[in-house]
Amino acid sequence: MRTSLLLLLSFSGITLSKPISQVFYDAGSNRQVVMQGQVFDVPSNPQPGFNLNLDELRLVQLSEDQEPVWMTELEKIEAKAKGLRFFDITDNRNLGSSADFRVATKASYPPLSAHEQVTKVIKTLSTEGPRANLEKFSSFRTRYYRSETGKESQQWLLSKINEVTADFASPSLKSLISIDEFHHPWGQHSIIVRINGSDAANDQIVILGAHQDSTNLWPFLAAPGADDDGSGSVTILESYRALLASDFQPIRPVEFHWYSAEEGGLLGSQAIAQHYEAKGLKVYAMSQYDMTAWVKRGTVEEVGVIVDYVDSALTEFNKGLITEYLDIPFVETKCGYACSDHAPWSKAGYPSIFTIEGAFENSNHRNIHTANDRIDISDEFSFSHMLEFSKLAVAFAIELGG
Repeated sequence: MRTSLLLLLSFSGITLSKPISQVFYDAGSNRQVVMQGQVFDVPSNPQPGFNLNLDELRLVQLSEDQEPVWMTELEKIEAKAKGLRFFDITDNRNLGSSADFRVATKASYPPLSAHEQVTKVIKTLSTEGPRANLEKFSSFRTRYYRSETGKESQQWLLSKINEVTADFASPSLKSLISIDEFHHPWGQHSIIVRINGSDAANDQIVILGAHQDSTNLWPFLAAPGADDDGSGSVTILESYRALLASDFQPIRPVEFHWYSAEEGGLLGSQAIAQHYEAKGLKVYAMSQYDMTAWVKRGTVEEVGVIVDYVDSALTEFNKGLITEYLDIPFVETKCGYACSDHAPWSKAGYPSIFTIEGAFENSNHRNIHTANDRIDISDEFSFSHMLEFSKLAVAFAIELGG
């Protein structure tokens, strides 16, 4: 007997005629699901090493112009497999409640003025640290946010950030730095590193973000997540290291965020953005680095600048950074609604942007969310390409942090 739940959802103005859920029962009454032509057994009992109830109901927003819909965790997984991008707003329904005020008072960005300082720091960037860090980070079977190894990978990342801080920050700089876990109920916590600014009156925060979690199409399977988003995670970590080594002491606060649960519907970044909004914190600029390693064979090496659902003024500023400080050009590209962790900040009315490894259509779509998202899968995986994004993050922090 075959059963299916028909959910007609509008996404980007397109009505989906296919059901999100395609669950059926085999001859032995075992529940199964078909995704991207593959059949997966749906476990009836909790799986060892995972805290995931596939029948739990979640409130999901698939576009900004339609009402949220309730769906199960299994239906969320199926929606993601169909290429849908969404916010899981179950626990963050107040996000954006005061966005209109911030949108009405948008920030402006100054001409570039720190060329000597930026170029000095980017000369100290290396591919050695990111390679070693990513080899370790992608060695966890999965960094899925509801898995035990997802918790372990987060703790390893936290220890590495502490190690970098201890090894490269001067005593005076260490006094300005705080390293905190932002706790989440699923157990894999987000990490926030803050370098306090020297001007106490300038409380506008500069944020550089990446997501630390990974997933397979079927989340119980292996998900090394080397590109998505291990690459972005170690890219901004290398930028952080180089800034510390240069004794970077900004005027306004600069924060590095490693988000949990991006793959679950932007859960970690939503929780943090909602927290900042509720506290009335000011964010001057937020930049997301999600997938920074892939250069598709036969294409020009370039930086993908996302131009939809982002702040236009900050995007133009980011293009200027690329032109001034990177050795490769940029290309404008689009990724759609709720496509990475910049989206919750935009929803809250904060200026945010997203930079990716190339034109969206040339990204590593073949391997992400599979066991093949590995460093060694192809020579298209490039640490020198990642280095360009570390340069960009350094420039972003210095030019905007002051």
